[in-house]
Amino acid sequence: MTNDRQQTYDLIVIGGGVNGAGVARDGALRGLKTILLEKNDFASGTSSWSTRLIHGGLRYLEYFEFSLVRESLREREVLLQTAPHLVKPLLLTIPVYRSRSRPYWKIQAGMLLYDTLSYDKTLPPHRMLPKTKFLQLLRSIDPEDLSGGAQYYDGQVAFAERLCLETIISAAEAGATVCNYTEVTQLHRQGNRITHLSCRDVPTGEEFTVTGSDRAVIINTSGPWVDRVCSLGVENGESKPISQTAKIGGTKGSHIVVDPFPGALDSALYVEAKTDGRPFFIVPWLGMYLIGTTDLPYRGNLDRVKADDDEIDYLIAETNGIIPSAALTRSSVKFTYSGVRPLPNTEGKKPGSITRKHILFDHTSEGIDNLISLIGGKLTTYRHVGEELVDAAFRKIGRSAPPCPTLKQPLPGAILPSDDRIREAVQNYRKSIPLNTIDYLFSMYGSRAIEVLALTDKAPDLAEAIVPQLLDIKAQIVYAIRSEYAKTFVDINRRRTPIAFHDNYGFPALSVLAEVAIEHCGWTRETCDRLIEEYRMYMEKNCIPDYAIEEK
Repeated sequence: MTNDRQQTYDLIVIGGGVNGAGVARDGALRGLKTILLEKNDFASGTSSWSTRLIHGGLRYLEYFEFSLVRESLREREVLLQTAPHLVKPLLLTIPVYRSRSRPYWKIQAGMLLYDTLSYDKTLPPHRMLPKTKFLQLLRSIDPEDLSGGAQYYDGQVAFAERLCLETIISAAEAGATVCNYTEVTQLHRQGNRITHLSCRDVPTGEEFTVTGSDRAVIINTSGPWVDRVCSLGVENGESKPISQTAKIGGTKGSHIVVDPFPGALDSALYVEAKTDGRPFFIVPWLGMYLIGTTDLPYRGNLDRVKADDDEIDYLIAETNGIIPSAALTRSSVKFTYSGVRPLPNTEGKKPGSITRKHILFDHTSEGIDNLISLIGGKLTTYRHVGEELVDAAFRKIGRSAPPCPTLKQPLPGAILPSDDRIREAVQNYRKSIPLNTIDYLFSMYGSRAIEVLALTDKAPDLAEAIVPQLLDIKAQIVYAIRSEYAKTFVDINRRRTPIAFHDNYGFPALSVLAEVAIEHCGWTRETCDRLIEEYRMYMEKNCIPDYAIEEK
C-alpha cells in the first residue's frame, strides 16, 4: 500500500458501496489509474441494508419515471447474465384489495407496461389472477375485500454485500487500488480544482496523502455521506467547504428478519399495508423471511441507523394483517437492520414520492471543476451508474472514452449450476465436506468457491463447520481475511458470510473466528478480544432491537 500511496491517480473514488465499486471497476477496466477509498468496510452502508432485490421498480411507474424503470429492467437482465451465481429470478405476488389505493385495473395496466419496458428480458411475463384463482393458489392470504392479484418475476441478490465485494475484486484485478477502513479527512483545493486528499488509515491512525494527476477527477459516491464529504474542502490550510447547500435528503428504511411462519409463501409478496397503503415486501431469504421496508425522513446520526421499536411493530402488524395465520410477535424477530437512502434533498415531499432516479452533480457550478457527486443510485442500476460516471470523468479529463466493457463482462465468480467445475469439486471434496455445504459455497462464491475449498487441502481442520447447525466452514474465515479484505469480525460474520443473521446475531461463532484467525492468519489474542467487544457494540448499536436490549 505504501507504494500505491506515492502514485498519482486519474480517478479517485470516495465511498466503497456498490456504486463506488462500480465506478472503480469501470474506470480501471477502461485504463484509468484508479483508487477507491472507503472509511468503513466495503458495502457497510446503504448497499448492505437494502431489500436485496434486483428490480425495475414497478411502483415508479405511478410517478411516470419510465426511463428509470426501463434502465432498471435493462440492468436487471445484465446482472442475471453477468452474475448468475448471485442474482437469480424471483417470483413476486401482488394481492389487490378493493379498499386500497391501487385497483385491479391499475395493477394490470402496470403489469402490461412493465412487460413492455422489459421487452428484451429472459424472464417469463406476468399473469393476472382473478379472486377465485388467487385464493386457490394462495390460501393463507387475507381474503377480506380481495379482488384478485398479479404475479411477475424480478431478481433477487441474497448476498448483496458479495455483489459489491465481487465488483471491488474485479476492480482490483483490473489494476485499481481499493482501500477499506481509509477515511478521507480533507479535500485540498487549489483554484478551481481538488489537487490531493488527506486520508487516515482507521485501524492504525496513520495519516497519508492521495494525489491526483494533472487532470484527475474525484467521484463522490459516499451515499448518505455526500454532504459530509463536500464539507471537507480546505484551501491554504483553512476550511472551505465545496457546497453551501445540502444535496441529500435521506429517508430511512428498516427491515426485520424472521424464521418461516404459518402461512408463509414460497414466493415473495409485494403488498400494501392495511393501515396506510404503503407498499412493502415479504421475501423468502436464506431459509428465512425478510420483511420491509419503511420509508421515513431521516436527519439523525448516519453512523448509527437502527430500526426503531415502532418500525418493527409496524412491520409485524402489517405482515399479520396480510397473512392472518402468521401470528408474528416481537419474539419472532431474529435480526433487524436499517439504512438511509441517499435521495435528493426535496423539502415538503412525501418520502415515497421522492424520485429514485440518480443525479450526477457536477460541482463546476460551485467552483470546483474536477468533482462529481452521485445523488441517489439503486442497487439494481449500479453498473450503469458506474458507466455514466466514468464517461463523465473521461470528458473532464479531455480524452475520448473507450467502450465500456462491463455491459457483458462477467463478475469474477460468475458460474452456472451446470458448470463442470461444480461437478469436479463435488467429486474432489464430497468425502471431507457435505454436499449441501459445497452447493452453498458455490451459491455464495460462484467459481471462487474452488479457492475456498482448496484451503482445506493443506489444513483439513478448515473443512469443519463454524457453527454446527450452519453450512459455513472455517475456510471461509481464512479466505475472507486473505483474499477479501476482511479486517474485523463484523466484516466476516455480517458481510463476507451471513452468519450474523442466522444464529443469535452471530455471537456463537466469535470464539471460532478468533481461534482460526489466530492459528491460520497470525492475528493476536489481544486483537481478537478487542474485535469481539467491537462486534458486540456494533450489534447493539445497529441490529438488536432496543426492546430486546432493555429486556436483558
